[in-house]
Amino acid sequence: MKLSKDEVKHVADLARLDLSEQELELYGEQLSNILVFVDQLSEVDTSNVEPTAQVTGLLNVLREDEVFDWDNDERIETLKQAAELEDGQVKVRKVL
Repeated sequence: MKLSKDEVKHVADLARLDLSEQELELYGEQLSNILVFVDQLSEVDTSNVEPTAQVTGLLNVLREDEVFDWDNDERIETLKQAAELEDGQVKVRKVL
């Protein structure tokens, strides 16, 4: 599938890339080659292949969360180590 220069420019604009005319040609050819390859993959008969997310057979091994109540002395000692407190809680910088 050969991409037109306008299609390549549109993809570049979506990716917020400012490409020169030479780069548009080069990347257009490369993208077209990728699409040809993907098109070849769509010709493969996968009707008897079971869908899978991973093939190693490994499973996540997770433990159950255990909640432990701290006594007041442990809580106070731990909060003393915090750089900054606000209303009895550790204050941290915003993460956006």
